[in-house]
Amino acid sequence: MGHGPPPALKQIEFGLIRSAPHLDNHRVLFHRYVALGDSQTEGMNDLDAHGGIRGWADRFAVYLAERNPDLLYANLAIRGRRTRRIRADQLEPALGLNPDLASVMAGANDVLGSFDLEETMTDLEDMYAALRGIGATVIGCTFPDPGASFSIARRLTPRVRALNAAIRDAAARHGVVLVDFEAYPAVNDPRWWTHDRLHLNTAGHTRLAVAFADVLGVRPDPSWQESLPPLSPRAWWRSSVEDAEWLARFWVPWFVRHVRGRSTGDNRLPKRPALEPVAQIVDPS
Repeated sequence: MGHGPPPALKQIEFGLIRSAPHLDNHRVLFHRYVALGDSQTEGMNDLDAHGGIRGWADRFAVYLAERNPDLLYANLAIRGRRTRRIRADQLEPALGLNPDLASVMAGANDVLGSFDLEETMTDLEDMYAALRGIGATVIGCTFPDPGASFSIARRLTPRVRALNAAIRDAAARHGVVLVDFEAYPAVNDPRWWTHDRLHLNTAGHTRLAVAFADVLGVRPDPSWQESLPPLSPRAWWRSSVEDAEWLARFWVPWFVRHVRGRSTGDNRLPKRPALEPVAQIVDPS
């Protein structure tokens, strides 16, 4: 990949990697944060007061700015992107912004379509290595198991687990700070997700922002790990009806786009392609 891996990370309970040796979590201060990724990082389904979108990365940037009010932030993420397009379209612009902090959330769209773990990880590791190579702290994540909450998604469980295991290994070799969402069942709670079962709602984006800030050490708050009160059991017929509605409303349109080589992100541009002050973002609390 062109860069020797930094020292391995320190790993603690539940597989959650909290800190890398190059960080001192008691004095974490960043000046230029750049976010790379797909719809989750773009912020789909987390609307602001003006009809725009925020998302966990915007909210995370506000937390970072609590430590440094002069923080500059860019968000290059575009919905529907697989790791190949994220690396091809977002990595070079990100490097050109010379971030000292970068987040890379990618791979979920790969799992949904035709999936090649080796190709996906080559893209992810190229991004990790390049960003670490310019001295940036890189933060990433594993993905929750969709089959844990929605029975119809259980066929994706082996793919997600294989991807997560590979991400853990790559993060340890490249010195990437990792939030291991798979290790925390609370993240699977359907109350954090929209009806399409693929995108976080406002509560979910808020939880992810808290998780990233907690793990990075800029705003310690482990509340994101806590489960909500248990849901009442759903009748089998209710689950079957909801699954059928989901197939017709969300999966079939996605499949048709996939077959046609189309994406919801076609012809879209990043919402924050340049580094800008975080003060423009409404406080997410």
